[in-house]
Amino acid sequence: MEIDQWRREYLRGGLSRDDLCESPVEQFKQWLEEAAAAGLPDPSSMCLSTVDANGQPSQRIVLLKGVDERGFVFYTNLHSHKARDIASNGQVSLLFPWQSLERQVIVYGRAQPLDRDETLRYFHSRPRESQLAAWASRQSEVLDSRAQLEEQFEAVKARFGDGEIPLPDFWGGYRIVPEAVEFWQGGASRLHDRFMYRRSADGEWQAARLSP
Repeated sequence: MEIDQWRREYLRGGLSRDDLCESPVEQFKQWLEEAAAAGLPDPSSMCLSTVDANGQPSQRIVLLKGVDERGFVFYTNLHSHKARDIASNGQVSLLFPWQSLERQVIVYGRAQPLDRDETLRYFHSRPRESQLAAWASRQSEVLDSRAQLEEQFEAVKARFGDGEIPLPDFWGGYRIVPEAVEFWQGGASRLHDRFMYRRSADGEWQAARLSP
């Protein structure tokens, strides 16, 4: 079969206004819990889209590490491609592609750096090997070989021994403060259900149905 004929019907269910929570964050949490309960692999994985100073967009998968009414949190090397993009243009988007549930969520917002105390608490909650990897990897820089990366990891491992691993000054987190959030539920005959939350002038969230 030719690729332009690959398709399937979306029949798992619809999304009505009566189904929606008042806050998009509460609605997101509900869908995230349902994705986890359904056994989806990596339900907290999200595609982060950034744009560099020249207007070139790029995407990558990162893991959501916290969400509340303030926004959506992730962590990264502050010298990475994504961090450099954010430094020049803080407007980003997130996509959660829960395909087996025929759902997706898109978050449009602005990235704000987390303070060091919040970053430190998370860093020390990570497995020790992950803490060491944060020190070993000069994220997005060119490597001569896999062996070079492994040598850097072993050097860091020897450097810190069994002691506490400090937070690197080049490692931190961001909170994506949402400006709009879209919830998409697949529908039969491509008549999908889409709702977009936006803040009104009084600061309250308002949801509008969008045409598929």
